Amino acid sequence: MRLDDIDPTDNAQDLGSGGGGGGGGFGLLGLLPLLLGRGMGCGSIAIIGLIAIAYFAMSGGGGGLLGGAGGGGTGQSTTAGQSGRQVCTGDRLEACRVMRSADDTWAAIFRAEGKQYQPATIKFYAGSVQSGCGAASSAVGPFYCPADQGVYLDTSFFQELAQRFGAKGDFARDYVIAHEMGHHIQDLLGVSTEVSRRQARASQAEGNALSVRLELQADCYAGVWAAKNKDRIEPGDIEEGMTAANAIGDDTLQRQAQGTVVPESFTHGTSAQRMAWLRKGLESGDPAVCDTFSGGI
Repeated sequence: MRLDDIDPTDNAQDLGSGGGGGGGGFGLLGLLPLLLGRGMGCGSIAIIGLIAIAYFAMSGGGGGLLGGAGGGGTGQSTTAGQSGRQVCTGDRLEACRVMRSADDTWAAIFRAEGKQYQPATIKFYAGSVQSGCGAASSAVGPFYCPADQGVYLDTSFFQELAQRFGAKGDFARDYVIAHEMGHHIQDLLGVSTEVSRRQARASQAEGNALSVRLELQADCYAGVWAAKNKDRIEPGDIEEGMTAANAIGDDTLQRQAQGTVVPESFTHGTSAQRMAWLRKGLESGDPAVCDTFSGGI
């Protein structure tokens, strides 16, 4: 996706390294289906960004397997006095450009609907981090924390995305950020809060089903962002996004991890569902088509 002429976001922070943690992005993902199948549950809402994939045991919004599954994760060092431009260099630059584009795109959508938009902040870290939603390891992958409206990213995640899961290319990476921004939109619209409220009264299976709908909507919102910027899409981008969506479906991850599939433990949706909802957003460019809470998915 051609983003080289877009200024990086000013809303970026370098949280440094919290030490410990580790595993890199999808490292824990292969274990998540096993944990969920043993009754761990997802508590509130799961994420992914591309999953971003993670499974977030906290009340509020999308995220990773916060609080429960990462190692270490207390006390990161914040790089003080740096502007967003100073943070957004090297392998962070692309993510910062996606954030700027997503903020601008969603601000225009909100404005057209008479709503007020609040930008998110991308927070880079290495190893482990203490977010507004609790401690996390990079093993949970990218996640969104509604408490501080932050998209948390250890960029080493993208290496594993490409090498282990075969999801290569810039649009696969952009999809990760756009999915997490989809969770930001859900937070602003109150969708995440409503889902958490309903999950608090639901059984584990019902709560997981609600999480699936939340994640698929974030996939659709990622597609909407891309559709609104279709003049920037290059040959092969859509295929890269679909490859990424296919790679992180619950059924695919469970089959790889344990050889069997446990549908009632799904929290993000099947590969087919994730690709379908990403495509709906891509083909329509209309957030209204992303209502995963009405009817079948």
